[in-house]
Amino acid sequence: MNVLAVGSVALDTVETPFGRREEILGGSATYFSYACSFFAPVNLVAVVGEDFPPEYRAALEKRGIDLAGLEVRPGRTFRWGGSYRYDMNEAETEFTSLNVFEGYHPRIPADYRRSGYVFLANIDPHLQLEVLEQVRRPRLVVGDTMNLWIGLKKEVVWEVVKKLDILIFNDAEARQLTGEVSLKKAAEKIVRAGPEHVVIKKGEHGALLFSQKEIFSAPGLPLETVMDPTGAGDSFAAGFVGYLAKEENLTSSVLRRAVIYGSVMASFNVEDFSLNRLKKLKKGDIEKRYREFKDLVSF
Repeated sequence: MNVLAVGSVALDTVETPFGRREEILGGSATYFSYACSFFAPVNLVAVVGEDFPPEYRAALEKRGIDLAGLEVRPGRTFRWGGSYRYDMNEAETEFTSLNVFEGYHPRIPADYRRSGYVFLANIDPHLQLEVLEQVRRPRLVVGDTMNLWIGLKKEVVWEVVKKLDILIFNDAEARQLTGEVSLKKAAEKIVRAGPEHVVIKKGEHGALLFSQKEIFSAPGLPLETVMDPTGAGDSFAAGFVGYLAKEENLTSSVLRRAVIYGSVMASFNVEDFSLNRLKKLKKGDIEKRYREFKDLVSF
């Protein structure tokens, strides 16, 4: 089934202990769509300016991503700049220039409205609600958020959460949203609000899948190369949602495997800047690393 991805497409300036890159392709919808395209057809909805480099558009089209929903407006593309220290767990934002993203309201093309799977990437929760008003009975709605929106618009974030089937975010955001120190209690509070499942990412330490009656803990894969963690969370969501889109039944075992595929895609993403590592990726690489994750917890 097709996956509808709504979020940002951006030009990033990123500095890590391993280098600096300027005006590279980024954005939540970019990372999600590219990584998800290894599993399922993707329909992307976002906005860019007239200055958006044609080679970046071509890179997305090369993966078969449908860009009919990528709106081009007069002005400059959304830009973000950030830097990472050696712990690489969280970026320090240097600047954010919304440009054409300011005042943007997603318009879902008619052909996209019946997409079987919907991913609401990290954007203003009001915009996420606008998307949900336009889609027609998706099989699964998965959403993401971040500390900024929880801090500024917590009530609206909760409105979105109540309409989701699955919420994916990190451990700090789970505690911030729920006010619970225990991740188990935080997940229980979220599940009571509406979602059937909650995935809480813990960076290099793996991820937790919470459902009403069970918990699954996925490991983090020790990597030799970590160049740039930007987009790792979106790539995780891409592997997770993309794998689910391939399956007929969303059983417990399928959801657990989806968490591992999410971890696989995130692990590749961090090995280089922007989409550089994902551009070199082959399906055989994905399956090989999936087996590495499986071996890691076999005992």
